[in-house]
Formats: sequence, C-alpha cells, structure tokens
Amino acid sequence: MGGIAGTPGTPRVLRAMNDRAALDLLLEHGPLSRTRIGKLTGLSKPTASQLLARLEAAGLVLATGTTEGRPGPSAQLYEVNPAAGHAAGLDVTPQRILAAVADITGRTVGRHELPTPGRRTGIPVVQQVTDALDGAVKAAGLARDDIHRLVIGTPGAFDPTTGRLRYASHLPGWHSPTLLDELAAALPMPFEYENDVNLVALAEQRLGAARGHADFVLLWNQEGLGAALVLGGRLHRGWTGGAGEVGFLPVPGTPLVRQVTKANSGGYQELAGSQAVPRLARELGIEDVPPGPYADSAAELVARAADAGDDAHRQFLRTYATRLATGLASLVSVLDPELVVLSGASLTAGGEPLRALVQAELEELAASRPRLVVGDVREHPVLRGALESALATTRDEVFDTSR
Repeated sequence: MGGIAGTPGTPRVLRAMNDRAALDLLLEHGPLSRTRIGKLTGLSKPTASQLLARLEAAGLVLATGTTEGRPGPSAQLYEVNPAAGHAAGLDVTPQRILAAVADITGRTVGRHELPTPGRRTGIPVVQQVTDALDGAVKAAGLARDDIHRLVIGTPGAFDPTTGRLRYASHLPGWHSPTLLDELAAALPMPFEYENDVNLVALAEQRLGAARGHADFVLLWNQEGLGAALVLGGRLHRGWTGGAGEVGFLPVPGTPLVRQVTKANSGGYQELAGSQAVPRLARELGIEDVPPGPYADSAAELVARAADAGDDAHRQFLRTYATRLATGLASLVSVLDPELVVLSGASLTAGGEPLRALVQAELEELAASRPRLVVGDVREHPVLRGALESALATTRDEVFDTSR
C-alpha cells in the first residue's frame, strides 16, 4: 500500500526538500551552474537538471548568463528570481518610522522615512504605519498586495496576554489595547511585531558577528539600554515579552529606581545608558561635550575617547567600560552565554578599545567568561533584522514546492 501523498519519504516531499536545498545554496552563493548545484546537493546531473527545470517553470529561478572566461566549456548559470516574493520591515522610534521592502534575495529595493514628531502629529498610529509602508512600497515600484509579510520593530514588547505594548511608555499612540486588531484590519498582508533589540540580534545572527552561535547575549546602547537573549538558537522573549529589558536592572553605583515603568528608566540605564555618558564626561573633566541629542553626543564622546591619548579620555573610557561590565556581570552570571555582542552607537563607536576594556572588567566581575565582540550590522540594524525576519517566513512560503 502506498504512503500518503506529502508525507516524509514520498517522492513529492523529497523533491521539495531538494528544491529548497538548491534555492538556499543559490541564495548563499549567488549564480551557480547545474554541475555545481549537483555537487553541492549530492544530486546526479539528470536529477539536478530536472530540479532546475522545475524551479524555472515555477518562476523561482532564472537562467542568468554562463561561465564564460573559465577553463572548459561554458555552462548555464542559475540564480534565484528576485521577483519571486517581497517582504517589508518597519523600525519604529518616537521620532520616525523607517520602512523598507526587500526582494526574496534580501536586497533592499525600496525605503521610506516618515517623521513622527511626538503627539503633535495627530495622525493615528495605524495611518502612520500604512503611510510609511506605502512610501517604501512605492519606492520599490510595487503595490501593497505584492508584499508577502511585514515585520514591525518597536521599543518594548507587545504583551501576548493583553495585546498591549509594554516597557515603552515613550512611544506615543502605541498603547491602545485594540492597536493590533486595527493594524490587522488595515494591512492586506500578514504582519508580526518584535522588540527592536531582538531584531538587532536576529540581524547579527543571520548576517553579522553572531553567525554560527546558538547562545549569545546582545547588549544594545543607543536611545535606550537593552539586551536580546538567544538561547539554544531561539530568541527568549519571556512571559510578557520583557526578557532583556535590562535598563530596569538594579545595579551597584546608582540609587534604587522605584516605579521603573513610570520613570521609563532603572539602575543600569542611569549608570551606563547613553544619557549618562555626557554627564560622566563632564564629571571627569572633559569640557568639550558635543551638543545635540544625548545618543549622538554619547557616540561621539565614546569614539573620541577610543582614539584619544590624554588621561581624561582614557579615564572616561575605563569608567564607562566598568559601568557596562557591572550590568553585564549579572546577565552573564545568570545566562552563561557563549558570546556577548556589543551593539548600538554608544557601544560600537568605541570599537576594539572599548570592547577590550569591557572584556577585562567582565572577567573580574563574573565567574563565566564569554567572548565579547562588536556588532557587524551597523546600518539600520533594527530594520535589517525586521527584513530578515519577514524574509525567513516569506521564503518558507514561496519556496515550498510540495504544495
């Protein structure tokens, strides 16, 4: 008696597995010949030929030139069809919504920035989201219906038990209990939401310093101080979505902050967050503190200190490193991660000098000794993570040839 169609081991499912393996190889390596695909997948030449013909007929791959210029006869090259699917991502801050659209290969094909200057706009959040998305879709030369999936990154997290945004009281208009339902009604494509720092960790895991690592902590310091926890290869979000909200962590060196959600701050934020960096610089005798938003000022100060040779700047960088390591020691003691990724402008601006100082301090403050690295994804990492998240699901749907 034959097996049920579509169950593991049947020809259709085996074909689909081979199809997906070939598509993943084309995404990773770029254009490949039939022979190369056969070698990388272990398939025979006739089977590889059938596979490519099937994928080409389905609109998933394109023939794209030949291997001319290499020894031996030229061979046809194949690549993933960029137009096979599109995904979108949004990076939401109190100041603006940054939207982008990527094709199935991961290439960004449209981007739009919508300023959202606080409560003065009077524009409902749902309209802000659709306006930002439409701007990116238009820039990509597409229509809304061309987008398979959208991922929205915000500070804080939507509590899965209530549907309300928590841990981000500074994001005006995003705290309505009906917001997710309103977004679902307004958007024609499926959408997901994710904490912004979690999305940075996803970008580093897929594209950057955490590739190949299943257990790591990402520490983020920019407008706010936060962390993402990846355990066993998966994001750990916590019961209410608040795992990694380390800005609220009580730490030595600052007074206890009570009613932390009302204050939207906590001990670690007050000790080592970006807003504490200009104040620290002044306390240590650095007079030319850059003006402007504190996150920008902090990043400039840290970058300058990493390059400067005078005593004041060296002391500033050492003290900042100690403050960072103080909170990290608690995380490391509980989680014992393999790796810690330092990300956000107030950390990446310090480069190797800051990383080395934090590593040395952490080795004195914590029993376990993870390796510290500086994040690689610097250009709009929240947006990049949102796109990577949306693309992962889109590829699973578009590349499934077993249906």
